[in-house]
Amino acid sequence: MTTEERLYKLEGIVEGVMATLPERITSLENRMDLLRQELKGDIAGLRQEFKGEMAALRQEFKGEMAALRQEFKGEMAALRQELKAEMGSLEGRLGEQMASLRQELKAEMGSLEGRLGEQMASLRQELKGDMASLRQELKADINTALNRLMLYFSALAVLLALLTLWR
Repeated sequence: MTTEERLYKLEGIVEGVMATLPERITSLENRMDLLRQELKGDIAGLRQEFKGEMAALRQEFKGEMAALRQEFKGEMAALRQELKAEMGSLEGRLGEQMASLRQELKAEMGSLEGRLGEQMASLRQELKGDMASLRQELKADINTALNRLMLYFSALAVLLALLTLWR
């Protein structure tokens, strides 16, 4: 087969395809339109179904939330009552303990004041005795120092007198 024959044959095939192509395209477009319509119908059905499901879920959720709120409120009220009762009990025990501690503290403070007064009086007596003995020692030390000073002055006077004579 020559190239011309082949070309002829190809032209025939192309013409045959070109003749059937518009029908096929039209058929394909019709099928696509039908599929689009089906798809739109399915999507619309799914939307309606989804909306219905969402509405049902919302109602169920609202019901559950209301039940939980009521349960929570009940539990909170019970806890408040328990807490109030426990706080009252604690306040009573704390008040008793505070009163007891105050009494103990007052007794201890009185005892400490008595012992402190006795110790202060004892310290005052000791301090007076120590001060008196220190005064006596100080007087003795001052007298000794004055006597030595008088000796030094006397020795100085004798030296001055000797120097005066020796001159």
